[in-house]
Amino acid sequence: MVVVGLFDSLRRRAKGGQRAGTLRKASSEDTRHLEEWAASRRGVEAYVEPKTNVTETTVVLIAHDGEWTRRRIGSLDAAQQFGHRRSIPVYEVARVGYPKRMREYTERKKRGQA
Repeated sequence: MVVVGLFDSLRRRAKGGQRAGTLRKASSEDTRHLEEWAASRRGVEAYVEPKTNVTETTVVLIAHDGEWTRRRIGSLDAAQQFGHRRSIPVYEVARVGYPKRMREYTERKKRGQA
C-alpha cells in the first residue's frame, strides 16, 4: 500500500534534484551548449536578460542570420567574461532590446522558412 500525503506533489523534486518552484542555476551543460553554439556560427552577439522572479540571468546568443539560442548564465559579469574570452560583443537587453534579425528569424521559422 502506498500512502500519499495531501501536499506530497508540492514537495516533489524537479529535474536535477531541485525542489519544484526553485530557480535552477546555470550549469556546465548550459555553458558547454553556449560555447559549442557560438563556435559553430558566425557573427555571434550575446544579449543578457536580467534575472526575474521565475528565471535566473540568461544570455541569448544571436548569429548573423538571426538564428538564436538561450541558456542560463551566472550573472551579467559571467556573460561579459564569456563574451570577452570569445571576442563576442555583449549587450544588455534591457538597454538595447533584441536585434531585428532575431525577430525576423523567429517569424521565418514560424512560417517554416528558416
